[in-house]
Formats: sequence, structure tokens, C-alpha cells
Amino acid sequence: MHPDVVWIATTAEHPARRAARASMDAVVRGAKEEWLALFAPDAVVQDPVGVSPLDPTGLGHRGRAGIEAFWDSVISTADRLVFHVLDSFAAGHEVANTGFIRTHLADGSVMDAEGVFVYQIDEHGLLRSVRAFWEFDRAMKTLHRP
Repeated sequence: MHPDVVWIATTAEHPARRAARASMDAVVRGAKEEWLALFAPDAVVQDPVGVSPLDPTGLGHRGRAGIEAFWDSVISTADRLVFHVLDSFAAGHEVANTGFIRTHLADGSVMDAEGVFVYQIDEHGLLRSVRAFWEFDRAMKTLHRP
């Protein structure tokens, strides 16, 4: 696991937890194609859930093209992302992780998005959905230059 995935939570084996960790690892390494390959064809990413400047419709980023567009317009704009997973709860085909994502921008600014991050997999272990419950305005209040 890449050092920018700070995993303090349980590491008990679970397929959804494994998929979540693979997703985070690919994101912090900038491995776009590897990340996209983790998703089922009809998957959806809601990050954050609901209407926000990152998703004006609130419907999420759907299918491979939508998820790739999310990478290009959101993930790739960060200079560095660090996932801090404080706890992890797996049940059924899902895992809910609590913690925060620290975003480092090219201008040196840093922002923390605290929340609950839910990953759901299908019967093949591919991600069906990633739903990030965090508040855009609350995260923006943490924006600062170190």
C-alpha cells in the first residue's frame, strides 16, 4: 500500500475493503487506467453525494465515460491526495470507511474532506458504486496554505 493511504482501521480481509484499498492506492499513485479497471461497466461515483460544484446535477458520475470524466476534472487536478482511513466497517458487498481525504493543490493549498466513504462491489469484486458523504462547504473552510 502506498504511504499516502494512511490506514489506521482494521485490515480484516473483506472483498469490498480490498476493492476500496485498491481504489485509494491507484488514486494516490495517479494510476488512472488501473483505477478505471476496478469499476463495473454500470458503476457510479458520487463524490460527494448530492449536488455540489463537483456534480451540479447530484446524480453522480455514471459508467466508464462518466467516471473517467470525474478523474479528469477532479482527481487529476490535485497535486497530491492523501487518504486517512480511521475506521472501516464491512457488511455484505459494501464497506464504509470513516476518515478524511487531504487534497494538496498545485498552489500549495491544502483542504481536508472529512466523511464516510462507502464502496459497493458486484459479484465479481468490481466496484458498483463509490459514495462519499462529505460536505463541500465544510471542506472548503479547511482550505489553507501551509
